[in-house]
Amino acid sequence: MSGQSGVTIEDVRRVAELANLELTPEEEPRMQRDLNAILGHIAELNELNTSDVPPMAQVGEMLDGNAVHTHGETLRADLVQPSVDRAAVMASAPETDGRFFKVPKVIER
Repeated sequence: MSGQSGVTIEDVRRVAELANLELTPEEEPRMQRDLNAILGHIAELNELNTSDVPPMAQVGEMLDGNAVHTHGETLRADLVQPSVDRAAVMASAPETDGRFFKVPKVIER
């Protein structure tokens, strides 16, 4: 976004271009308002004092090896295993150059 406070129409157009979106001229001001509203809410959240709020739990902490699990919350062991043979995979691919899969183009600009 620009160095100014808030999102400009030029910012909206650039973000739309990066996201490969086609906005009509009528949609651009609405998107500008929406993005500025989102940034305003984030600014409000940044003003909150969170010094006494503990960090949120991470999944790894909840799935430690010492806990008793009753709902299948265990992870498989992270072991190094051999990869699939490239030649075998390429032999069963519908289209390949021998090293990579060939797939149809899906994004057009």
